[in-house]
Amino acid sequence: MTCLVALMRGGLLGLALWCASPAWAATVEVADDRGITVRLAGPPQRIVSLLPSLTETVCELGQCHRLVGVDRYSNHPATVQALPQVGGGIDPNIEAIVALRPDVVLMATSSRGVQRLEALGLKVVALEPKNAAGVQRVMDKLGKLLSVPDAQRLWRLVDAGASAAVQSLPPGARGLRVYYEVSTGGYAAGRPSFIGELMDRLGLDNIVPADMGPFPRINPEFVVRADPDLIMIGTRNVQGMAQRPGWAGMRAVREGRVCVFSAEESDVLVRPGPRLAEAARLMARCVTDKGVR
Repeated sequence: MTCLVALMRGGLLGLALWCASPAWAATVEVADDRGITVRLAGPPQRIVSLLPSLTETVCELGQCHRLVGVDRYSNHPATVQALPQVGGGIDPNIEAIVALRPDVVLMATSSRGVQRLEALGLKVVALEPKNAAGVQRVMDKLGKLLSVPDAQRLWRLVDAGASAAVQSLPPGARGLRVYYEVSTGGYAAGRPSFIGELMDRLGLDNIVPADMGPFPRINPEFVVRADPDLIMIGTRNVQGMAQRPGWAGMRAVREGRVCVFSAEESDVLVRPGPRLAEAARLMARCVTDKGVR
């Protein structure tokens, strides 16, 4: 039966419902970050996401209702917290994922279990944004996968929001030397990371050299020698910071130029996804409140 026949028999509403159904959807395909082209008979209606940034992107594209399962760390928007949790990227619960009968599983390229899921007949799209360009690329690929027109509109909104955060900074903020600690164990945001890119866009001087990589483990003595103007750190990592050898004497600690981000704010800052503009605003607020004297 064609859409025209459906119109004749069911009227305009019948046409809309019939032609919008998955049976009439065109085949979709997308090349994931492994370089593998994944083909589906139509836009996936049942999706399992095993990476918070991918979960958030699906929802920002207006397709949250297609999610049937997420990883244990996906917590935004709040509605996804009611979905079944199926482990994490390094320890996915394969049986639980299969039981959800997904049309596609979204995972990071570094996630475990990709081959096993594919061996069980599931479609897997592996995407892992690591910088701003990666976020834009993933939005485009998920837009194609989900048949969302003009998915790049989302990126334009994110980019405009980040630009607004930059414009909000006072002139004296440029050139501030900053240390951003991402996680426990002294892992810092390096210049090549998406956080480092935001710092650069805001006119901040990251004390971690580019050749150390995106998220290097930093010796505490390195930070003492660098003596940054401003420290950014999450509440999960700040305990005992002042007791680190030499840290109490650093100018940033001594003068109270330390921004401690809440757990919720840290989630925004460490996820390369559609909340990059919000991350830029959080960093800009930190600089305005603590960094400019």
